[in-house]
Amino acid sequence: MQSVVRNLLVFSLVACCLIVLPSSAQPPIGGDNGWYAVNCNVDGAQVYFDNEYKGEIEGGVLYVPVYTTGTPYQSFRVEKDGYTTYYGDVTSVPGKGEVFDLYATINPVQPTQGPVIGGDIGWYTVHCNVDGATVQFDNEVKGVTSQGVLSVQVYTTGTPYSTYTVTKEGYQPYTGSIDRYPGKGETVDLYVTLNPVAVPTQQAPLSPALAGGALLIAGLLLVAGRKN
Repeated sequence: MQSVVRNLLVFSLVACCLIVLPSSAQPPIGGDNGWYAVNCNVDGAQVYFDNEYKGEIEGGVLYVPVYTTGTPYQSFRVEKDGYTTYYGDVTSVPGKGEVFDLYATINPVQPTQGPVIGGDIGWYTVHCNVDGATVQFDNEVKGVTSQGVLSVQVYTTGTPYSTYTVTKEGYQPYTGSIDRYPGKGETVDLYVTLNPVAVPTQQAPLSPALAGGALLIAGLLLVAGRKN
């Protein structure tokens, strides 16, 4: 009887160890899950976290799983051929079951005006109140305004421009200083108002009939004066 009780106690102890030990001695690998939701305006854009590829945007979003016990990410970027690359900071870590939104907007790269080797691209946007006005940067013609604007592509590694001039026949020319240079993917706005050239008014000469009438009246007055 005692042996039966002893065996029962040993079996119970072993069973308790099998049930209790795994739950405390084997925690879930990687910890709890959260997600980053990367929202972007272009499908097919590739998403990287700290230069680690995570996937592509689909339906305007990409969900990136993270572990709350893992090493936090510091930055992310979104890129696609033909678009400017977006760089952003990761400032928060989602908790268990939480979703943290990140937003990226990428814009199409405007076509180049000519083959230029190397350098990153930025733009000047010249706003003008007159269409068809010619725009020059440091006396270098860049194009004419259309629908009130002209976009001028520049390279951030190129020689900076110092002045811009806008001209059109019948208007006073405008020259301004360029004191800011766009960075990679940036746009700097320049504003111009052209004023019409003032045309001096001239007195119209007397017509021959009117001049003859005036001479006739003057002659009659002279004759009348002599008779008196």
